[in-house]
Amino acid sequence: MDLKEIQNLIKFVANTGVAEVKLETGDVKITIRTTLEGTTETTYVQQLPAQNVLQQAVPQQIAPAAVAPVAATPAAEDNSKYITVKSPIIGTFYRKPAPDKPMFVEVGSSIGKGDVLCVIEAMKLFNEIESEVSGRIVKILVDDSSPVEFDQPLFLVDPS
Repeated sequence: MDLKEIQNLIKFVANTGVAEVKLETGDVKITIRTTLEGTTETTYVQQLPAQNVLQQAVPQQIAPAAVAPVAATPAAEDNSKYITVKSPIIGTFYRKPAPDKPMFVEVGSSIGKGDVLCVIEAMKLFNEIESEVSGRIVKILVDDSSPVEFDQPLFLVDPS
């Protein structure tokens, strides 16, 4: 697990309002605690081959999220006729099955129900995200190899 993934996890936990999250994967153990004041304390423990333990506490000040009113825009109205495919999990978004393979879909690609649209890596597992609708890809909303959150829009599909 790299530093960017840990930072994204810290931000996600701080925004959800959860008091504490513990994560253990193989040789990495992470505990994230949040307080009412909006601070986050992260304890990162990694077991090294020589049984040395590295422990680092990283307090971060997280500003409370301001709720901004959403204004209706013409662009939002244009997108209302499209179906939004959202991420079912947190992880890293990949548009192709391997670095040397072609993309699953491009803008303008016709898709059918059950077609693989992308892969999301979560905890070293690669999860194929399949289309639940038939149509045409209008827009890809996430860059390749970017972290995604649960329920984050990934694609816009024109069902007609």
